[in-house]
Amino acid sequence: MARSSISLQDVAREAGVSPQTVSRVANGSTAVRAETRAKVEIAMEKLGYHPNYAARALKSGRFNNIGVLLSHMSAFGNARILEGIVDAAAEQGYSTTIHTLDNLQDRSLSGALRLVRDLPLDGVIVIMERDFTDFNQFKPPQTFPVVLISEEPANNCVTIDSDSYGCSTAAVDYLLSKGHRTVYHIAGPSSSRAAQSRIRGWRDTLAQAGADIPSIYIGDWEANSGYQAGLALAHEEACTAVYAANDQMAYGAMLGLQAAGKRVPEDVSIIGVDDSLEGMVPRLELTTLRLRFHDVGREAFSMIKRQHNGEKVPPGIKTVIPPEFIDRGSVRALRQP
Repeated sequence: MARSSISLQDVAREAGVSPQTVSRVANGSTAVRAETRAKVEIAMEKLGYHPNYAARALKSGRFNNIGVLLSHMSAFGNARILEGIVDAAAEQGYSTTIHTLDNLQDRSLSGALRLVRDLPLDGVIVIMERDFTDFNQFKPPQTFPVVLISEEPANNCVTIDSDSYGCSTAAVDYLLSKGHRTVYHIAGPSSSRAAQSRIRGWRDTLAQAGADIPSIYIGDWEANSGYQAGLALAHEEACTAVYAANDQMAYGAMLGLQAAGKRVPEDVSIIGVDDSLEGMVPRLELTTLRLRFHDVGREAFSMIKRQHNGEKVPPGIKTVIPPEFIDRGSVRALRQP
């Protein structure tokens, strides 16, 4: 029998059950006894039968498939968010289709969705790293859920992210509480929304405390840029505390400070963000704020699924996943003169 001609009725005859029973098994129904399900699955395997998922979707109104749009899949945060989405989707019997935005010419959310409009998807999660031109004007299709992983809440979309602004306030508050008069900042690239949020949190917290606001050192998320910043910061007489926008730059800065003759934390305290070096650097001694990227991904999938099931998830409000403070000893109280 040609594989393409195998029908649901053929499987039913092979398994000795009704076509309705085969249909229930193919559609994942729980109203089938385990031994009957096993017979049907064996018959499907023997005959090479595969359910017609397009026909199932037309009947049920769902594909059990979620789209994810992002750039830079190798970036630590993106990879962990994606892992959370895929894990949560698999647990619920959903597949995940990934599409990159690297070559997107139309820098709009509408343009991004056009990349996947013809794919069998129940909704799309967009991991935003840069601005879209229609961010506050975009309205998702009424029957097609869209969730943005974004630093800012969108007017018409459901939004979630880790708390980059809150990371900065927590880091700066902690360093000031240890007696440091100000905190120097090694920022991420200006094109990054997360980097800009962390700058705002750093600057606002210093201003609210009445502390001096030093010049910013701009990095590129890589350890080498942190190392160069550390070499420069070693010559700043007022620098006793450094907050870096991610752990790679923080670790690079630590090495740069040490190469220039400064001790960490005896002379300069330092805090990073994201906890991306755990398991990669032996005897890691960098205090950090762990971002729960995996939880962000899982919750983003939950938001898609809830909307697809008809639940109202309000737009215009950002759901924030707070960071977790990890003390590894790179901060010390400033000795007062």
